[in-house]
Amino acid sequence: FRILQHFHTTAEDYTIIFTSGCTAALKLTAESFPWIPEGTKQPSSRFCYLTDSHTSVVGMRGITSSMNVLSVPVTPQEVLLAESRLPAEEQNCTTPHLFSYPAQSNFSGTKYPLSWIQDIKSGKLCPIKAPGKWFVLLDAASYVSSSPLDLGVHQADFIPISFYKIFGFPTGLGALLVNNRIAPLLRKTYFGGGTAAAYLAGEDFYFPRKSIAERFEDGTVSFLDIIALKHGFDVLEKLTGGMEKIKQHTFALAHYTYTVLSNLKYANGAPVVRIYSDTDFNSPDVQGPIINFNVLDENGEVLGFSQVDKMASLHNIHVRTGCFCNTGACQMHLDISNEDIQRNLQVGHVCGDDIDLVDGRPTGSVRISFGYMSSFEDAQTFLNFIITTRLSKSDTEIPFKSVTKLTTESVPDDIPSFNNADKLSPILQISDGDLRSNLSATKTSVNWQPLDTEAESIRAAVSETAVPTCRKGGKPITVANIYLYPIKSCSAFEVTEWPVGNQGLLYDRNWMVVNQNGVCMTQKQEPRLCLISPSIDLKQKIMVIQTEGMDPISVSLEDNTEKEAVICESKVCSHRVKTYDCGERIAGWFSMFLGRPCRLIRQSSDMKSKPHQKNTKGLSSAKNISLSLVNEAQYLLINVASILQLKEHISARLEKPLETEELIQRFRANIVVSAPESFEEEEWAEISIGTLRFQVVGPCSRCQIICIDQQSGERNKEILQSLSAARGRKTNFGVYLMNQPLHSSFSDILSVGSQVLPVLKENTEVLPPTSSDEKCSG
Repeated sequence: FRILQHFHTTAEDYTIIFTSGCTAALKLTAESFPWIPEGTKQPSSRFCYLTDSHTSVVGMRGITSSMNVLSVPVTPQEVLLAESRLPAEEQNCTTPHLFSYPAQSNFSGTKYPLSWIQDIKSGKLCPIKAPGKWFVLLDAASYVSSSPLDLGVHQADFIPISFYKIFGFPTGLGALLVNNRIAPLLRKTYFGGGTAAAYLAGEDFYFPRKSIAERFEDGTVSFLDIIALKHGFDVLEKLTGGMEKIKQHTFALAHYTYTVLSNLKYANGAPVVRIYSDTDFNSPDVQGPIINFNVLDENGEVLGFSQVDKMASLHNIHVRTGCFCNTGACQMHLDISNEDIQRNLQVGHVCGDDIDLVDGRPTGSVRISFGYMSSFEDAQTFLNFIITTRLSKSDTEIPFKSVTKLTTESVPDDIPSFNNADKLSPILQISDGDLRSNLSATKTSVNWQPLDTEAESIRAAVSETAVPTCRKGGKPITVANIYLYPIKSCSAFEVTEWPVGNQGLLYDRNWMVVNQNGVCMTQKQEPRLCLISPSIDLKQKIMVIQTEGMDPISVSLEDNTEKEAVICESKVCSHRVKTYDCGERIAGWFSMFLGRPCRLIRQSSDMKSKPHQKNTKGLSSAKNISLSLVNEAQYLLINVASILQLKEHISARLEKPLETEELIQRFRANIVVSAPESFEEEEWAEISIGTLRFQVVGPCSRCQIICIDQQSGERNKEILQSLSAARGRKTNFGVYLMNQPLHSSFSDILSVGSQVLPVLKENTEVLPPTSSDEKCSG
């Protein structure tokens, strides 16, 4: 009754059916509505929905389609221009139709007229021409989080709601409010525990419970959460004074923010943001506390939403990005065609990823929302973030040109995703020797031989297509540094030469630190991981781990797949993987240093990542490429020339200039090359280093980890902001490489000083050299 009271109605008019959420309420409506399918003597039903609707509403058409019921999308403009009143002979038809629309757009905050409810039910307004009786589903999930809904006045037939959007708790409970006038017409096929008044197990006999709520609430409802709802409503009323005051408060914040945002200009007069709105924020009756926008540069080009999200996180601001499960509104406001959506999918963009620009056009936007706990200070903090990151002196300088852009022409249809392992493997620790003596963090050289030369064959020669574009008399491109990171997110181990395995540099990211829930820990959550220095001793077959103030500890390099080990579940970048635990001794060492419970786990040879498939020009299909515990690809390459140009830009923004070596360490690359031109690595399609051949699989989009000083663990958000300003519209720096080692009688060794032979991408224009040296092909 407290819920009904909140919506100004009573049990005489509405029944509450508890569900697991708003989506479940919508699904229940689609399944139980008394549809009349095509092919019967009576006119068939129609499911009509506004294009500015949440995915969960649009998804109802999957159910109606299976029932042979036609679904019809309509735009807001089409509803406003819809003809009123059906012909007299069609008004007496009893075929039920369902029209669904949101009280408030979750994309833009536009509030659609609640008067539509009565107009459509009375026949005054017809979404489409169809003889019959219209019922209305009002998607109120976004609306009721900040506005009062009076169901005594606006009597929709179905109202799905989500309680956590009202007061933040509980997340697994929603409800469907059903108008009692239509409740008896609803159909039920499946019956779960608690819904039957009587049934027979041996015969097809079932009699439902009389109560509509009991009939549709299958199984045990979340009764503890339901009990908590009363306290939630009471506290909400006590803290705020009611929904009308929340409505005024949140709109005032949105109006203020909108006014400032819409007036921000660059020195050349260009707007800083493009706001996607159907209103001018002049009234809370037509606009909710949602602002949807994209950030622009001085030339009016859109900055990708993932870049804005990364920058906002540095300022402790949470924004939503993408299309917000509302493709229809996203298409309408961003002018994205149906063909664009399908083309973007072909080049690898899916809902929820960070591919924010395709062919220079945005795939989504940024959204901020205000709730009853939001304050004026929150609005000011957000505005200050936009102003400081877009209107500072350095930000108005000419940015470096980004030469890598995702294009629909250059990417094959069968794009793989370079994600992490599904399976990891065991490890066995060994007792510590005299690790305190002769421990050094200096570069390491190895004389490594293959473990099984008999199983190897001669490596295929570099194909004729791998003829590099070079410069006459220009300096050759060489490998300057090699780094591996045995423990994911810990310090680098620098070497002068190192063996290459099937997953990249041998032992690179074979281990990772996880929390007590088995989730991978990175420097984002624990910056002090960078202070832990692992080093590999191939002769003694151990990894030595050391850090200041702790005794060194060792771990065996040999797998423990055949011996008893603790198998556990863990996560790497949201991917669940199987791992082997390194034991209590190692866990105690890491837990003591980091000051929190954690463990060290390892991937082993018999439980590697599922191989990724990649079709590349000049290479056979790489069906057996596998990954260690990396996020994206086997290798990450950066260019010293790019570092130096970025350093020049960053130094202008910092009080204390960064050393080149420090900046290199922040980008945590495996291969550092010395090339004559900055960012020319982004023009490469393939590279050869000695007998090794690598495919360039894309740019590395940087996150806040580059803000962490790898020597001290201290954060400086200016680094990512400077990179953003320097690169213009992206935070790309460095490129990912993949390599499919072929068995050879020669050992695969990557060495500092080796020459790098690049192959340019097709249709890549070779720019004139910056010096007097000339370029040539040969």
